[in-house]
Amino acid sequence: MTGYAVAVLCALGGGFLVAAGVVALLVGLGIITRFAGISHTAVHTRLYETAILLGALFGDILTVYQAPIRLGWPGLAIMGVAAGIYVGGWIMALAEVIHIFPVFARRIGLVKGYSLIVIAVALGKIAGSLLYFYMRW
Repeated sequence: MTGYAVAVLCALGGGFLVAAGVVALLVGLGIITRFAGISHTAVHTRLYETAILLGALFGDILTVYQAPIRLGWPGLAIMGVAAGIYVGGWIMALAEVIHIFPVFARRIGLVKGYSLIVIAVALGKIAGSLLYFYMRW
């Protein structure tokens, strides 16, 4: 077996392991079922799974081949919002799994305004992201 074949097998094996880990995390956290339950769209679970698969493949192609996509500013804005929703969904799912918001609210004695804390966290994330990209850090 040549060196290239070994490199290809190692790369594919690593990719399969990472993909399996991400899928296991998605299933373990119940992100897809939680989104479907919140939005009352459980009948479209297969569509969610297909969208996740296609998004992963699209992201892989962009990352590996560094294919330029000329969508202009509107396309960049749409991609940025979609990526922000994706990352925000992961963060909120992880926070929900470890029950950080109820523990925090109980510790500070919060009775009302629970939703305002969640909105403030989201707005802080948005402001930080905009500052990060504006300053080109």
